[in-house]
Amino acid sequence: MRVKTGVARRQHHKKILDLNKGFRMTKNRLFQVANEAALHAGQYAYDGRKNKKRDFRRLWIIRINGALSQSEISYSRFITLLKKAKVELDRKILAIIAAEDPQTFQKIVKEIK
Repeated sequence: MRVKTGVARRQHHKKILDLNKGFRMTKNRLFQVANEAALHAGQYAYDGRKNKKRDFRRLWIIRINGALSQSEISYSRFITLLKKAKVELDRKILAIIAAEDPQTFQKIVKEIK
């Protein structure tokens, strides 16, 4: 007697189609198209999680550089001086300080000069 995949297949199809709720055209109705769309969506999500880290680092660097434009020091020189002074503030914290409390940021710049 052969085994048919009725229940298992239906569950798998239903799972994929549920993942694709809100997708346009046949991507939320036809299994083959939906399966392909779900695979691509997963890959884009994975890539997005990696890109997010890149994008935020770039944003923090831009913010720090903007705050440094008032003092006569370049971003790369500032980071080098921070490392030499053994100041362990990362770019995220420096960007927050630069945006929310410019006086404190200027004190940090003066301190490491």
